[in-house]
Amino acid sequence: MTATISPTGGARAGSPAGSPPVQETPAPAPEPAGTAPHPPVSGPPVPRSRRERLLFGPQARWVRPSAALLLVLTAVLYLWNLEATGYANSFYAAAIQAGTKDWTALLFGSLDAGNAITVDKPPAALWIPALAGRIFGFSALSMLIPQALMGVAAAGLLYLTVKRVSGPAAGLLAGGALALTPVAALMFRFNNPDAMLTLCLVLAAYLTTRAIEKAGWKWLAAAGAVIGLAFLTKMLQGFLIVPGLALAYLWAAPATLGRRLLHLLAAAAGIVVVAGSYLVLFQLTPATVRPYMAGSETNSFLELTFGYNGLGRITGSGGGMPGGGNAGGPGGNGNVGFGGAAGITRMFGTSFGGEVSWLLPAALILLAAGLWFTRREARTSTTRAALLLWGGWLVITAGIFSFMSGTVHPYYAVALAPAVAALVGIGSVELWRGRAYWPARVVLAVTVLATSVWSAVLLGRDPAWLPGLRVIVVVLGALAAAALLLRVDSMSALPVRFRKAATSGVVILSLLAGGLGTTAWTLATAVQPHSGSIPTSGPTASAMGGGFGAAGRTAGGGGTATTSGLAGGPGGAGGETASAELTALLKSSDAKWSAIVSGATQAASLELATGTSVIALGGWNGGDPYPTLAQFQAMVDRGEIGYFISGGGMGGMGGGRGGNSEVATWVAANFQAQTVGNTTVYKLGA
Repeated sequence: MTATISPTGGARAGSPAGSPPVQETPAPAPEPAGTAPHPPVSGPPVPRSRRERLLFGPQARWVRPSAALLLVLTAVLYLWNLEATGYANSFYAAAIQAGTKDWTALLFGSLDAGNAITVDKPPAALWIPALAGRIFGFSALSMLIPQALMGVAAAGLLYLTVKRVSGPAAGLLAGGALALTPVAALMFRFNNPDAMLTLCLVLAAYLTTRAIEKAGWKWLAAAGAVIGLAFLTKMLQGFLIVPGLALAYLWAAPATLGRRLLHLLAAAAGIVVVAGSYLVLFQLTPATVRPYMAGSETNSFLELTFGYNGLGRITGSGGGMPGGGNAGGPGGNGNVGFGGAAGITRMFGTSFGGEVSWLLPAALILLAAGLWFTRREARTSTTRAALLLWGGWLVITAGIFSFMSGTVHPYYAVALAPAVAALVGIGSVELWRGRAYWPARVVLAVTVLATSVWSAVLLGRDPAWLPGLRVIVVVLGALAAAALLLRVDSMSALPVRFRKAATSGVVILSLLAGGLGTTAWTLATAVQPHSGSIPTSGPTASAMGGGFGAAGRTAGGGGTATTSGLAGGPGGAGGETASAELTALLKSSDAKWSAIVSGATQAASLELATGTSVIALGGWNGGDPYPTLAQFQAMVDRGEIGYFISGGGMGGMGGGRGGNSEVATWVAANFQAQTVGNTTVYKLGA
């Protein structure tokens, strides 16, 4: 989408009608007669290695320092005071801890080192932090620092990807926009699988961009392999960007249609090799030597993929929860309770809006404008290919998130952040280059003004927080839009040095108008420690779902470990810290599993507090059919479980299809209850 203008104001010969005219390169001035020729170069140029070309190749002097500064500032943002987050989501923290103790638990993503039951996700997101824990010792920091570094890598990869299409300025803008998206700062400082998922998606986009340039099937196969890894991180969500990537390659790669289709098969093969190899490994491993697959009724990885973590999320079948439970909280409506009402405006609503929509209007405007201005370019246009890639990613992913009626959480929106950032970087820089062409100038001005107004709307959703900032961003947006429309940077009456200063001023004004809101919200997010299973961004540390997954901090993160709802009222679940008596009791157990309790978050929190293995009866919400009464009785007969803890969370009140009511009834009928601290427990065995 070339958008510069010729000195005469006319379009370059052969340029499409309706597209911005193009800069004519003036012919070099002839040398005066009698001047000596330039001295010859002494010897042929010395070939440079790939590393030398990367570090010392011909680029403007500001490019590499600016890229380095982007990475450094992103690292500071994501690593600063990270220990305050503690164990974040205890559900995943316990699984990572288990992976540091047992290789089978690491391979299959078991919630406990005894390998009773997995988390309800594939295991790839647990592998890197668990390996870090094995090397450096398990702690909050050994778990969270890899997540933060994934964020730095994602910003750097996005910079490199966009730079290949629209230059370093666009790459820097895209990388910075990703780093300063609130939900990105939230997830790259947390231990949910979304950090690794996002990194995999950006890497796949980079590899596809490289493949498009020269129709390279090897690059495309590598992209498919990374998509396979994304599947092993968060299952079908990893596939949402595939249509956009495939469309961009099929449209723009410089090869025949037949070869392009054949290359896409290579990408599919990459997906199958990576994702399929693990699936086969899981399915062929005897169930007796691996943990039960949480979230499934039949101990099946495939069932989890297409059921609870697949169509159940989209259609809401079974409430989108294992065991047929509903995720909606008190209202009983999962989509309203966590993500707002399904519909085209969900990404702008109160649940998702503050997470990712700060630059979303700009991305959509620039996507539409970019596709229009490039409509007559050659099929192999890399700019239009990039718009198709990132636009397909954005539209399809946002569409699925907007209309899915099963379980949907606001932090899922981090998967949108790279596409939004890339479109903003590419579109705004290309339009800036063509600002002499009035339609490009108008679109750019409208984009800046709309972004500033929308930022003010989002800031207004927390009226007590920096109320004056709303006024500032709107004023900046109006000034920037006016400056762009009037082209104050090119007024001929100004001396050249003042025109350069005016150009810099307009750029800075536009960046502040569009980015001040999201930057402030992101910084407010980063300074707040977050915990729980459904964290949200913003100036207030919050986690929907109360204490679900909210573990406190131990030696790795400071503070006192909690059990997130184990030691409440008499004999049941509540929301206080585990008593010292209960913690000491479980630590003293020499059984394979010190205890069994309904619900995974309760089991996970006890594991973190005691360092022992605890079985999550019924999985995440107590609804999985594991262990059955017969399986539980056999474990008790073998002396493998120390204590049964009454109560628990979600499905732990005697319900759930897993038969935990039968287990609880059998325990109460055959063993003596005792109160430990403020919790009712049963010692299993003699």
